[in-house]
Parts: sequence; structure tokens; C-alpha cells
Amino acid sequence: MPTPGLVLTDIEGTTTPIAFVHRVLFPHARAALPALVGRRSEEKPVADALAEIARRAPGADPLTQLLSWMDQDAKITPLKTLQGLTWRDGYESGLLKGEFYPDVPPALRRWRAGGVRLAVYSSGSEEAQRLIFGHGPDGDLSPLFDGFFDTGIGAKREAQSYRAIARALDLPAGDILFLSDVEAELDAAASAGLLTCQLVRAEDGTVAGTHHPVAETFDRVAARFGLPEADRA
Repeated sequence: MPTPGLVLTDIEGTTTPIAFVHRVLFPHARAALPALVGRRSEEKPVADALAEIARRAPGADPLTQLLSWMDQDAKITPLKTLQGLTWRDGYESGLLKGEFYPDVPPALRRWRAGGVRLAVYSSGSEEAQRLIFGHGPDGDLSPLFDGFFDTGIGAKREAQSYRAIARALDLPAGDILFLSDVEAELDAAASAGLLTCQLVRAEDGTVAGTHHPVAETFDRVAARFGLPEADRA
């Protein structure tokens, strides 16, 4: 199996427990969205997101539509953008801290130090991605990454999204390893020519598929794909 030149990672269920998103991030966004929409509607990113909501749901009350999408856990770009803004405020105020599986930060640092490039592809906004990696308990991990990609580049279950990411990173698709807990996303990435590995985290109850290599931790990913591994005592 070829060693990848870049690792492209999902966040929820891959680097970060799914429970963190539902236990911490979503409640914070739900509480903060009314003030964001009501008081900051003239700010460009908020105004742009509200315009997109109006395009997608003509006549709907923006806040009601946002909360409905949240209830559906919809992967809608304007929702993710506005959630990201509430999270930025929370991280910068110290109310929020990023959370990672313990194997993740040391593996990311080790891979980058060993010459492996890193990038993120998540349904959360690019802003939200930078925030969670920038405000972790182990310090700021965001400088480790060459790129952050969200659904603005395309849906995670469509092969063309992964082709676009490969072009943006100026790498052949076969040099990129995509890590995710969701088999359908891995199917799309594999269709685009990427290497793939499913993270099966016991805490999240992930069910292992049969079409992709499987790993329980980033250390197992390293062993499977020839990435820099932790020193063994």
C-alpha cells in the first residue's frame, strides 16, 4: 500500500468525539444564533448567509429555518457558516475548548514533522475547523495544516468534491489519504482515486464497513499506511 504524501481528515467521529459536537457545540450555537441573526445582520458574513437562506427557503423566518436545519443535522452551508461565527465568539471568549481523541494531536504533530502534509475536510465551516484545531487542550494545532475545506467545495458524498480538493492541494489524488468514520464519504473519495481509511471509534459506536481499511486510532492508521509512528519503549 503506497505511503500518502498528505492526510486529509474529517473531524466529527474521526479526530473528535461525536458527543462533543452534540453536547457542547450545537447547544452553544442554538443559544447564540438569535443574537447573531438579530443584532449582527449587517455584518458581511452574516448578511451573505441570510441571503443564502432566503434563496434556499423563500419566505421563511431565517432563525426558524436555521433551528429547523439544526434539528435535522442538515449539512447546509449558511447554517454551518453562522454556527461557525457563534463558535468563534465562544472560543475567543474562552467558553469553548476543542476536544480530540488522545491519539490525534501527537500523531498529527509526528506526521507533519515527518514530512507528511495535512488538511481537513469537514461539513463544519472552514472557520469552525480552524477554531477547533486552534483552541485545543494541547495548544494550537492549526499551523500543522495546509488547507481547510468545507461543503463550499462540494458535498462530502460526491466524488467531484475530492477531485476539487486534490486540485486545490496540487497533488495527485492517489497521494492523498482520506480519514473518516462515514463509509459513504470514503466511497466517494475512493471513486475520486484517493486512499481511504475508516476510523472506527468505540466511543462513537462506529460500525466498520467492508470496503475500506479500518483503524481504531491514528496510531493504527500510521501502521497501516507507513506514516511516522510513535517511538516504542
